[in-house]
Amino acid sequence: MRRKCTFLLLLLASVSLPLSAQFITIKNKSLTLKEAFEEIKKQTGYTVFLKADVFNSDAKVLVDVEKMDLKPFLEKILKDKNIDYTVNNKTIALSKKADNVGAAQNFSVQQNSVTVKVLDGSKQPIEGATIMIVKSRILRKTDKDGTFVVRDIAVGDELEIRFMGKKTTRVKYNNEQSLAITLKDEINEIEEFVVTGYQKIDKRRNTSEITTLSVPDLLVPGMTSLDQLLEGNVPDLMFMQNSGELGATPRLRIRGTSTLLGNREPLWVLDGFVMQDPVNVSNDDLNNPDYVNIIGNAISGINPQDIDRIDILKDASATALYGTRAANGVIVITTKRGVVGKPSVSFRQGTKMSQRPRYTDKSIYLMNSAERVAFGKDLVDLHYAFPANMAMVGYEGAFYRYQTGKTSIGEFQQEVDQYANANTDWFKALTQDTYSFDQTLSLSGGSEDTRYFTSFGYNRENGVLKNTYSNRFTGRININSSFFNDKIQLNVALSGSEAKRTNQQQAIGTMDYAYNTTRALPLYDQEGDPFFYDVLMYNHNRAFNQFQFNILNEIDNSSVNINSQNLNSILSVRYKVNNSLDLDLSGNYSTSGSGQESWWGEKTHYIAKYKNGEWWEKPQEGEYGYSEIPYGGILNANNSSAGSYTFRIQANYRKQFGEDDKHSIHFNGGYETYENRTSSIGTESRGYLKDRGKQFVDNLDLELFPRYRDWINKNHTNLNENLTRTVSGYGVLSYSYKTYFSLNANSRFDISNKFGSRSNERLLPVWSVSGNSNFKQILFKDIDFINTFSTRASFGIQGNMLDDQSPNFIMRLGTINPMFNEYVSYSARIPNPNLRWEQTRQWNFGADASIYEGRINVGVSLYGKRTNDAFSTVSVAAENGTETYVMNSGKIKNSGYSVSLALFPIKKKDFSWYMSTYYGGNFNRVQSDNATVYTAASYLGGHALVNGESVGTFYSYKFLGLNPADGSPLMYDFEDRQHLLQGKNLEETVKMVMVNSGSREPNFSGSLTNRLNYKRLSVSAMLSYSLGGKARLFGLYKPIINGVKAENNVRKEMVDRWVVPGDETKTNIPAIISPSSPNFVVYNYHYSTMSDILGNSFRYADNLWSMYDQSDIRVVSANYLKLTSLIMRYNLENKTLKRTPFRSASLGFGAMNLFTWSAKELRGQAPTQAGFDKPNLSLRPQYTFELSVSF
Repeated sequence: MRRKCTFLLLLLASVSLPLSAQFITIKNKSLTLKEAFEEIKKQTGYTVFLKADVFNSDAKVLVDVEKMDLKPFLEKILKDKNIDYTVNNKTIALSKKADNVGAAQNFSVQQNSVTVKVLDGSKQPIEGATIMIVKSRILRKTDKDGTFVVRDIAVGDELEIRFMGKKTTRVKYNNEQSLAITLKDEINEIEEFVVTGYQKIDKRRNTSEITTLSVPDLLVPGMTSLDQLLEGNVPDLMFMQNSGELGATPRLRIRGTSTLLGNREPLWVLDGFVMQDPVNVSNDDLNNPDYVNIIGNAISGINPQDIDRIDILKDASATALYGTRAANGVIVITTKRGVVGKPSVSFRQGTKMSQRPRYTDKSIYLMNSAERVAFGKDLVDLHYAFPANMAMVGYEGAFYRYQTGKTSIGEFQQEVDQYANANTDWFKALTQDTYSFDQTLSLSGGSEDTRYFTSFGYNRENGVLKNTYSNRFTGRININSSFFNDKIQLNVALSGSEAKRTNQQQAIGTMDYAYNTTRALPLYDQEGDPFFYDVLMYNHNRAFNQFQFNILNEIDNSSVNINSQNLNSILSVRYKVNNSLDLDLSGNYSTSGSGQESWWGEKTHYIAKYKNGEWWEKPQEGEYGYSEIPYGGILNANNSSAGSYTFRIQANYRKQFGEDDKHSIHFNGGYETYENRTSSIGTESRGYLKDRGKQFVDNLDLELFPRYRDWINKNHTNLNENLTRTVSGYGVLSYSYKTYFSLNANSRFDISNKFGSRSNERLLPVWSVSGNSNFKQILFKDIDFINTFSTRASFGIQGNMLDDQSPNFIMRLGTINPMFNEYVSYSARIPNPNLRWEQTRQWNFGADASIYEGRINVGVSLYGKRTNDAFSTVSVAAENGTETYVMNSGKIKNSGYSVSLALFPIKKKDFSWYMSTYYGGNFNRVQSDNATVYTAASYLGGHALVNGESVGTFYSYKFLGLNPADGSPLMYDFEDRQHLLQGKNLEETVKMVMVNSGSREPNFSGSLTNRLNYKRLSVSAMLSYSLGGKARLFGLYKPIINGVKAENNVRKEMVDRWVVPGDETKTNIPAIISPSSPNFVVYNYHYSTMSDILGNSFRYADNLWSMYDQSDIRVVSANYLKLTSLIMRYNLENKTLKRTPFRSASLGFGAMNLFTWSAKELRGQAPTQAGFDKPNLSLRPQYTFELSVSF
């Protein structure tokens, strides 16, 4: 009850944006009216609407005002300009004044009068609308009720009604006594821009495929990372996250996969400069769909509250300027800037609750303790031969003690009842409902010459897995200054972050333990102490040693601590040579450091295997004591640092010419140099005593522990350094004819010390050409209901090169060889001078349309990508000094489309309904020479790249049914036709004995967003979905392949397993076959495991049970529909805030990952966890209450 009350109180605390300044400061500047209104928009945040012919002159006026209110400023600059204006909410509407001839003319026809009422689109009266009889040119204005009585009007006369921001309307008078006229919105907004990082482009002249997100409008309360914002908001982007663990980052794919071996993630750009990941993670790990990245990515240290907008660059025209690093798309982040006005302070507090998993979640299909005890009894009744090394718990353990005479029948029954009623809630024991909070304090303001924005943020995130948490501090300062009447513009940005995070050891496998451990096993004994049981631990010293295990003991005595720091600085200067030419000089320097400490304490079961004894026992001495750690635990420390700089010089030229400046040329070109230097040191130390002052064991007689001595005598420190230098040149040329059409061409070249010699000698420039057409102006100018209609097309070539390949032989310098008493060296990488660029050709076509005053907006895009000379690893003869070699031997084809739709079904003064949706698909195919080295597990797990198939394609064994004799699974494995497999390579063998089960990666994705606004309250919800992917169910027999152990839980499907002949017609769940059965060994070792001896074929299976778990019958659809977010916000009224120091305040509530609808066969398994690896923590529902104020 107390928790619920706390939630209700927190509900009264949630989001608002600070009020923008409503006064203007412009110091002694000569501006055109268009430039003046752009300043108004910049300084106040108001939106400006205008008629097309309002700004028909480039004449300038001298403006010199300071902190002038908006309306007097408008009167001042529009004086004698024949322009009307109106200000409503945050909108300024402009139109030319109608001529007022004055007196009415005399007519010989009969004169009448009519009452005219003027309304807007939401049927609200419009005050101040202009009503004119066209023939007489008499002009009148409506009153506050939107009405005016027009007199002296004749039948057949036309009335013209005008109002700023509305379309001019004419109606013919037909002797009516009253007229009701609705004016439609005029949609001619001052130019919007898209940002590519190198330039700002007028959206009307944009020829590239770019999606722009306004972060303050889309940010969900509780979001602490920018990549979360992308889900469901970006067409052509696949968002895939396989873990809800603290710090886990998603995999992002923009328009499919463009490389086989290279990094497939998009490039992150912050305020025009490329960002680097904090720690080097191998491409193999990043591309692995089962890899959980908790280290973070390039944006981990960014506070989303500091971000103004995100532009996602998709096609070759948009990304070509980033050269070799941009084949996977580019995500450009633009931070907030200060606005002119007095200082505005904003504070935001968010409190988030994350919900732990429960056995009741979507009917997780696991046996409870009573069912597991009954299952154990069934096995005992069948005389099942249990593994000799299992823990003696549950029914099996109780029966063993009774059978061996250690307990009586009464004690046995009492023990069985205790196990049956234990029903241990492993999810509750190992996970927790958590509360986290996030705070941001920002300050913004400035004068016309200097504007500033600064913010400080703190985030405390408590993980759902116990003993996991993080603390993140962020800070940012942005200063924008201009000097000498904007002759020189100076921009300075400084940002930094520090994060400390604690995670569990991955080897513990907490969620795997929760899923696969019997609920009959108690967590605590009858005295309330942790319940330990013996578990077999294998180590290379010897097998069949059992040591005591308790999962909470492992968690409490181990950890992974990650500390990271980042500092980023940007300095840019723009010199305005004249009205046509600017010169930009900019630079970026960033430095980061990361320290990771992985600790295993001496009390853990993990350390017991190295000690070969329990922590309280004296270590066994001598060679056969097998003690590798006599005392203490293990500490693995890895410290890395990185520093990079970018220097750029760029010229920007623009020229308008011809009548009415209908021709426009823009050119941007420059040079860029980039350097990135990384270094790391990793050490492993044993004998670590964290709980005794963080010290190490010393003064040991190493002769007593020869295995520990041998370990110490080896080097356990690794040092790595890496240096990348790149010099680049680029240029962009564009031409526009009015706003009818635009043409664009851009190119870039890169030269780097990381490229092969052939790549540097045979310079491959990245280039693209593109264009757009504004059919609204060309064909549909006079069709009122069409507001905008434009198309665009592009084609370009991009290149890519692997960083870890070199044209030179790389040698690893070793240490002393005791046999020769000399230093030795090893071959680290053989030269690869003939490696060529990986080339990606891409075309794009897109169209956008807006009709009915912007109430219906449609966007369509089609694209195709083809990567030639794709890098792939091929096997070569060992005589070459290596068994594998990277070559240009692959191809990848991508094609796809997306359709987006945005609607305003209702748009009234106090109530509006906005709805948007998109649907996109991507299809890819790999073409390879089949020379890559894989294993059968690669095909089963979807890691192999198969010729003619899509990336992520996985294979499954063919299930034929159950053996009617003993219920074992029957597989299509060519056991009776082994000769047909002889001489086949592994891929040919796989295609014969397995079936293609589809791809782990989806083909389609989309979302549906609805937003309702009623006065000061807004509510929005987003549904996102993924289609086309396949998942494998969690292994049914994986925990019991080597025999059913008492400590293992099993899924409820086992209740429906084969028991007696005839069941094969009712179920497809195989029987439990005892190790004592003559067929157990036959089933437990597949015939292909003897392929090396028999010379038959490749080994493609281990045993019959794993084949069943990885068969086609265990493959289901991974399609899902998710309620991604739900947001409610309420802005407090001004009269409520009058007695407070706040200028604005709002409350908000946000929820993420609320519900997921997926295939019923998954039975609680998340569709994003494809069952190919151990279970991970799924994405958890989160609820956030937020308060935001400004003063």
